[in-house]
Amino acid sequence: MTLVGKIRAMRFRRVTATISIAITLLALSFNFFEKTAGSAIPRSNVLKGSKQSTGGDTNILLLGLDSRRDANGNDLPRKLLDLMHVGSSSSIGGYNTNTMILIHIPAGGKSAVAISIPRDDYVAVEGWGMQKIKEAYGLAKYTSENALIKQGVQNPQREKLSRDAGRTATISTISKLLNVPIDHFAEVNLVGFYDLATALGGIQVCLNRAVNDAQYSGAIFPAGLQTITGVQALQFVRQRHGLPNGDLDRTHRQQAFITGVITKFRTQGIFGDLGKLQSLLTVAKKDVVIDAGWDVLGFLPQAKALTGGHITFHTLPIEGYALRNKQDVNIIDIPTVQKFVHDLFYPAPKVTTSPKPGASVSPSTTPKPKPTKFNFAHLANGSSVAGSGIPCVN
Repeated sequence: MTLVGKIRAMRFRRVTATISIAITLLALSFNFFEKTAGSAIPRSNVLKGSKQSTGGDTNILLLGLDSRRDANGNDLPRKLLDLMHVGSSSSIGGYNTNTMILIHIPAGGKSAVAISIPRDDYVAVEGWGMQKIKEAYGLAKYTSENALIKQGVQNPQREKLSRDAGRTATISTISKLLNVPIDHFAEVNLVGFYDLATALGGIQVCLNRAVNDAQYSGAIFPAGLQTITGVQALQFVRQRHGLPNGDLDRTHRQQAFITGVITKFRTQGIFGDLGKLQSLLTVAKKDVVIDAGWDVLGFLPQAKALTGGHITFHTLPIEGYALRNKQDVNIIDIPTVQKFVHDLFYPAPKVTTSPKPGASVSPSTTPKPKPTKFNFAHLANGSSVAGSGIPCVN
């Protein structure tokens, strides 16, 4: 072999070796992520045997649990509770689902739709009659826990089983209310917002005006675009006092926070960074519970589409406010709510008609709407979008 041939052969072997190493590392990283995510993230069987979507559509329910206890039923550290500006499990406690967002991903993964369910919507909860929808979880957990105590079941098993009862009640209540199946769920606890913002190095949000809620949530923020980290994230999504629309504005805050997370994923290439994925996995292992049937690795392509900005946010409509059992509630009209969801999730196909032979066709004078990756029309009245693509909310 000539000298030139030897050099070319050496270069080829080096290139081949480099590609082989790259492929091996990529395969190992995905293999690691698949095995770790599949086994490390806590799972629940509450969706086993439930009705599922057809035709390739997927409905995912996100639940934010307002509990001061960890997954084993132990109180969160007092130092952490003080830092987050929340009360203890003995003074406040409870297992309300203060965040409920249903995401619909159509077959093919294009243009997902997310609908927030206001926590004070007054609905029928099986076994408890009319209640605020946020209370379905806690009421079912309370009943189950008392029964397990009589049976002598100890923690952490008692906490796990009673929380499953709460999840079952919440999922069933929401599925019946909206008349849609729920294919997957992800539940994040109170500390999850804190840990997620910390793991991602801060989340960008935008406020229409400055706020000072030092007495309640601890939220003190200036107006405009800003980055929140750690405890600020929890304060941001929890504030409702001092806001024009109260609890509905808190719902908009939650949507804005998720949008900030999506933007972070899109702009920083989280899915291509094994280190960042590991940090997120650490958060998920501690703060998240998902259904047992969710193939996390298989969901990555859809997750990438979502973080690419192909999602619009909406909030369920309400008819008004009322006082029920000495509590302020949202009055809703179920047929209106179900039509609202159905029109967004399963829009009727557009029907086009051909003109009759010989008929003249006039060009339409109606301007076509400009496509947008983010639709915040339902976030808040008069909301604006900062130049970064982050929505400004109350």
